[in-house]
Parts: sequence; structure tokens; C-alpha cells
Amino acid sequence: MSTDTSTDLRVGILGYGIGGQRFHAPLVAATPGLSVAVIVTSSPERADRARADYPGARVVPTADDLFTLADQLDLVVVSTPNRTHVQLALRAIEAGLPVVVDKPFAPTAADARQVVEAAARAGVGLTVFQNRRLDSDFLTVRGVLASGRLGEVYRFESRYDRWVPTPKENWREFGDPAEAGGLLYDLGAHIVDQALQLFGPVAQVYAELDRRRPGVRVDDDTFVALRHVNGVRTHLWASALAGTRNPRFRVLGDRATFTKYGLDVQEPQVLAGKRPGDPGWGIEPAENAGVLGVNDTIETVPTEIGRYELFYAEVRDALLGRGEFPVDPAGAVEGLRVIEAAYASATQGRVVVLDH
Repeated sequence: MSTDTSTDLRVGILGYGIGGQRFHAPLVAATPGLSVAVIVTSSPERADRARADYPGARVVPTADDLFTLADQLDLVVVSTPNRTHVQLALRAIEAGLPVVVDKPFAPTAADARQVVEAAARAGVGLTVFQNRRLDSDFLTVRGVLASGRLGEVYRFESRYDRWVPTPKENWREFGDPAEAGGLLYDLGAHIVDQALQLFGPVAQVYAELDRRRPGVRVDDDTFVALRHVNGVRTHLWASALAGTRNPRFRVLGDRATFTKYGLDVQEPQVLAGKRPGDPGWGIEPAENAGVLGVNDTIETVPTEIGRYELFYAEVRDALLGRGEFPVDPAGAVEGLRVIEAAYASATQGRVVVLDH
């Protein structure tokens, strides 16, 4: 963590809910050369927590208050309800401030393109917080694929399951399309992005989006099948009603199969007060290691260490002209195209073909 904040790049964080509290503020504060300068929250309780968490930061109630301080900031993070992402990102760009937008980038691909084009015209840095590209399990899958030991990969399976039998009364459960609620936008934004990272653009999309819990207004049990341009088939699941432990990843090749259980530990570690650099940061339990092989001829593949801290380190370097922003927003636009196609597929009961 930075000790001399006088030379740090100053970060304003819009929103102090799950994203702001659990991810952005802790990771910014743990990145040498960055400091949390302003936090926006309209909740008195969250404001008190923000002041306790970051005594050196100004805590203000509205986005307008933050943008009046634009000349005192070097970066803005948008970690607010999904319906506000586009509006606030455009305001940051108009103010000349580089911006990190939480996922999902926008409710629609067209909205996301609008932000990308505005940033390009203004010459302002823009990136999207796809932190799960730095999950320990995903980094492990990337390593296994790079090793070539699977041979020609023909199917990729990814599950992100939870057990939440009672819907929560927050915007992620709201039915208005402008909210971009439901599991496909929430967890699906991660697993679709990971599939695109591994296997490239998608040619066809088929989806089943269901509402299983009583009274739920958005999809809470989701299956999406993709056929990538390169021929690989991806099967993605996300459910709020998965009561047992299922494989997180399964990758099938013509020489071997890789199977991995267990979720990345960085989010629960942040909740427990840990930060990058602390003992055990990003290290999954050994029993969650994946296995690679055929039939009984298998070996254990140690899980990579999770590296969420790399995201804001790369943002810092980009701001200083030393590298690129960690996530090209064009990739997030492509992910939204897939999500929109999945909704069309589920609604119309057909396979949707994507143009490239």
C-alpha cells in the first residue's frame, strides 16, 4: 500500500455498495501509486463506513459533488447500479477523466459502443472491470490450454453456481431491462467474457433462461451454449439454486480432459479483511486443485495464485503512459452482443447467428 500519498494518482469511486466496498476501494488502496481520494454514496451508513475505511478520502453524497472536484482527480471508477453505468461513464469522459466501469459495462451493446466511441473522440482512457480474468481458477485453465496437453480442444464447460433460495430486494433482482438484472448479466458477464478470452468470437448462441424461485422477476437459472468461430463449443451455467458442489471448469480435448472444482478465494478474502500481499492472498485450498488426464491416468494441476491486484496496477501504468489499460472495452461490447443474443435465443426458442 502507498505510504507517501502526496504523489499518488487520485481515484474517485462512484458507489460504495458491493463493488465499491469489496473490490474497487480495497484494490485501489492496495496499489502503490494510487489512492482513494473521493467516495460517492448517498447512504449515511455507507458514508460512515467509507470514512472509517479511508480517513483520507472525501465522502460526498452525489455524482455532481464528485464532478465538481474533477480537477482534483486522475481516475473515476463507476461502481453503481447497472442502469447508471453509461450516464456516469459519459460524464467522466466529458470531464476528461479516465474511467473504469464495472461489469456489465452497459445494458446493451449499442450503449456500450456509445461510451467507447465517446472515449475515443475525447482521447480519454476507458476500461472495464473484468476482474475474473485474474481468478486463480481461470488463470489455471489458461495455463493448461497453453501447455497443449489437452490436444485439440472441442468443448469448454464453465459453471458459476450459488445457493440463494430467497431473492434479494436489490437492483440485481429488478425486472426492468434498463437495470440489466438477472444472472446472465451478473455472473454471466464474467463467464461469457472468460469464454471469449479463451476461444475468441462467437458464431452461434443458444440459451435457456429460467425463473425458478417464487416471485423472482429475472433469470436465476441460466444455460448458454456457444459455438465459437474456431469451432469450439462452450457450455455455460449460472444458477441461484445450485445446492451441491459442481465442477467450476471442465475442458475436453482429443488428448486429455481437465476438471477443476472450487471458486477463486479473493472475494471472500477481501471480505475477511485481507489485501494483496497478505499471507495466503489468492491461494486456493490444495484440495481444489484440478486434475488432467485420461481415465485413471491423471495428475493434479496446482492452482495458480489469483492476481486481482494486477488490474489496478495496469490501470496505474496506463495512466502514467507505461502500458495499456487491462481490458479493451471492445471486448466488453462483444460480450454484451453474446448476452443479447442469449436473451433473443431464450425468448424465441432458436439459435441466434452473430455476424462478424
